[in-house]
Amino acid sequence: MIAQLRGTVIQLGPTAVVIEVGGLGVLTLCSPNTTAGLRLGETATIATSLVVREDSLTLYGFATVDERELFELLQTATGVGPKLAQAALAVLSPDELRSAIATENLVQLCKVPGIGRKGAQRLVIELKDKINALGLVSEPTVPTADGPAPAAAGWRDQVSQGLQGLGWSTRDAEAACDEVEPLAGESGVGVPQLMRAALQALARR
Repeated sequence: MIAQLRGTVIQLGPTAVVIEVGGLGVLTLCSPNTTAGLRLGETATIATSLVVREDSLTLYGFATVDERELFELLQTATGVGPKLAQAALAVLSPDELRSAIATENLVQLCKVPGIGRKGAQRLVIELKDKINALGLVSEPTVPTADGPAPAAAGWRDQVSQGLQGLGWSTRDAEAACDEVEPLAGESGVGVPQLMRAALQALARR
């Protein structure tokens, strides 16, 4: 299993990063919270989880080991695959997810696209007893950037496609882009930060 990557960030999007390791560019799918801490051309270290399927090998990346462990734990629940687990971590922090499961907060869990009331109840039933096996929040493994790169002119398409990739409808994605558009012109706000702001806007609905 590939548990960690360390190398130079050579490509960066709202939900994915390519890190050069030993001359190879390794594509890793990440939550906006992880990509927001990365910068092109800088060295980064991320915790990773390799998901093996018959027709694919997909690497998922996380800012902390804590996020990776929860990502893997979520997939032990019936009906939860890597895409849904990643969406859950994009919307809620590890602490928020653990708290929602431990306290049976179905409203909070239903904020994740793809999780309805029945799915939230299943998560509580299957994971409540396991959730305490994980530690509290780990220290971040991703170095803090001095500041994000400015948002490119095509930020809206990137954010909208990223949100749809996480499970939201085109209509919801576009509405979230409308809400965060005023931030796009601000200094120091890049695509990952806009993506995170859009997710926060959707979570408030």
